[in-house]
Amino acid sequence: MIEEKRAALKKKIGESELKKKIDESETLEKGKKGVFGVIYGRTVVVLLLLLIQILMLFLAYKYLQDKGVILNGVLRVLSIFLTIHIINRRENPAFMISWIILILGWPVFGSLLYLFVEMQPAAHWINKRLNKMHVETKHYWTQDAQVAKNLSNESSEMPHLSTYVYEKGGFPTWQNTTAKYFPDGQAKFKELLKQLEKAEHFIFLEYFIVAKGYMWDTVLEVLKRKAAEGVEVRFMYDGTCSFTLLPYHYPRQLEKMGIHCHMFAPVIPALSTHQNNRDHRKIVVIDGKVAFTGGINLADEYIGEKIRFGTWKDTAIMLEGDAVRSFTLMFLEMWNVDKKWEKESFDKYLQADRMIHPEADGFVIPYGDSPLDNEPVGENVYMDILYTAKEYVHIMTPYLILDHDMTRALTYAAKRGVEVIIIMPHIPDKKYAFLLAKTYYGELLDAGVQIYEFTEGFVHAKVFTSDDRKAVVGTINLDFRSLYLHFECAVYLYRNAAIPSVEEDFQETLKRCQKVTPEEVANRPVKERLAGQILRLVAPLM
Repeated sequence: MIEEKRAALKKKIGESELKKKIDESETLEKGKKGVFGVIYGRTVVVLLLLLIQILMLFLAYKYLQDKGVILNGVLRVLSIFLTIHIINRRENPAFMISWIILILGWPVFGSLLYLFVEMQPAAHWINKRLNKMHVETKHYWTQDAQVAKNLSNESSEMPHLSTYVYEKGGFPTWQNTTAKYFPDGQAKFKELLKQLEKAEHFIFLEYFIVAKGYMWDTVLEVLKRKAAEGVEVRFMYDGTCSFTLLPYHYPRQLEKMGIHCHMFAPVIPALSTHQNNRDHRKIVVIDGKVAFTGGINLADEYIGEKIRFGTWKDTAIMLEGDAVRSFTLMFLEMWNVDKKWEKESFDKYLQADRMIHPEADGFVIPYGDSPLDNEPVGENVYMDILYTAKEYVHIMTPYLILDHDMTRALTYAAKRGVEVIIIMPHIPDKKYAFLLAKTYYGELLDAGVQIYEFTEGFVHAKVFTSDDRKAVVGTINLDFRSLYLHFECAVYLYRNAAIPSVEEDFQETLKRCQKVTPEEVANRPVKERLAGQILRLVAPLM
């Protein structure tokens, strides 16, 4: 119905006016919330308190800057030592360059900001907790020796990636697992409701965005009913929702319905880098037998019930079988990470009767990525696909903000004859991110990478496919936030029956795209090019 309405609208007013109409409808919808709700809402209060703190930091900076030659000189000397310290850190060069520009360009401000970021205790505390949990739950994360042997017999290259993901991330490779791919939110939503209805023991949900509307209200009704039937329901969502989408004390409302609820890292009116590390994962686990992940959140635009940025293109995947265990463990660890660790036993959630899936084939690796362990598992998996590809690598991503390593992997694959195609949105959700993405277009196109834009709207999918043998479906975008700053997750498929469905969806989506040409990149307005180039200076810190 949504697509029919949009098609009719497009025919009536023309493509050139469509985005304008969409933007107008979104503005009107926001206005309906009421002026008083905005003025007295928690969001405005938090913003005001944050602005006051920023103002205080600025005044402190001005005070120190004007205090005298001696103090100013001390801070400038400090900036030199900080620069040396940064250069010698084990860190991504893009982050180093951004910090060095800030510190050497504005010694007083840059040095104080760097010290403020590095001295924040919250991130260090959470990382310490994660490491402790990994040690105490290590016996749950065990690689089946027979599966590893089967993988070695199947491939000469895959065991190396499997070993890396297991030893550095802790995530085993599995067999006896089926995968079902969903090319849009409607298909995933329908299957999710079906599987939730089957729950007998427990339901775990973890999402980045939750917004009141048809999708969430429908899911919530099922969760309430299941909780009343005695099914243990745990629901976790990222704290950014409390900023604009849900009441701050929403977990209390759900607790009254019998749903255990936890908000990860709620946004608070205090400057902290901890709030920079969001839980961007989307996970559902039902009875330890079924698991979902992908880009689709619990909001109406993801299922076409609400039009935002034109047609919303997204994807998801469902697993059944042994690999679900990894998602069960991922959820339980994140549930406990910023709580008092009381050594909760995970045993009862891992005792689902093991079913043999005769239709299962290939190998499945569910994996997560933490921003706190200095191990970019998500980026390395993507780069492994690019470096080992023989025929093609096809990518869907909403953002394209790359470091040197990822840029080199993409361009090198294209230069050695691999077909590399990237599908991007044509209507972006964040204008600054789109300006940044376009600064990479020229270099990628010159190397032979093909870039297409989804003309009907916004692509939110995070998908890689390669050589009809490999695919990744998950939450990990090609930008600094996903690759370095957020908690993420994904599923890697190797020779699995679902891979053709992923590639077929890519080809169908490609038909709804327009190709970006070198001439188009060269003729971009000077203002846009300059804005993007300036943003690249601090892109890793945004």
